[in-house]
Amino acid sequence: MHRMINKRKDESGFTLIELLVVVVIIGVLVAIAVPVYLNYRQGAADKSAQSDVRGAISAMEQYYTENGNAYPTSPTGVQSATFNLGTSTLKVTMSDKSKLNFIAAGSTYTVCAKNDDGNKFYRYRSSQGGSIEQLSTLTLTTCA
Repeated sequence: MHRMINKRKDESGFTLIELLVVVVIIGVLVAIAVPVYLNYRQGAADKSAQSDVRGAISAMEQYYTENGNAYPTSPTGVQSATFNLGTSTLKVTMSDKSKLNFIAAGSTYTVCAKNDDGNKFYRYRSSQGGSIEQLSTLTLTTCA
């Protein structure tokens, strides 16, 4: 009976404690990795919205040059997927889950965007020029 309870010398394996330690170590690594991954993903979504604003600015300026130094007056309202400039063939293809708005005001325009997975808004005002503003809150319908 004593021989049946003890392992034979040619048998090998892991004890329950060893397996539990491995599971705890994997759990700790996952607990560290998941928030870091989600943070990178949110940052990528924010950068895609910023990139969409840059693409829209380039398209606006190209439209301006090709159409007698006049900015387009449409489309207005929040756009997603593609952003067509007036009757022009200029089209800005936007990132997945990005929303962009263009507001024309005479000889100036404002472009703003946000990605649904991100938490930052981006706005460009042609009247001020310069760089794209990063904002924590904004209304896409008014860009204000």
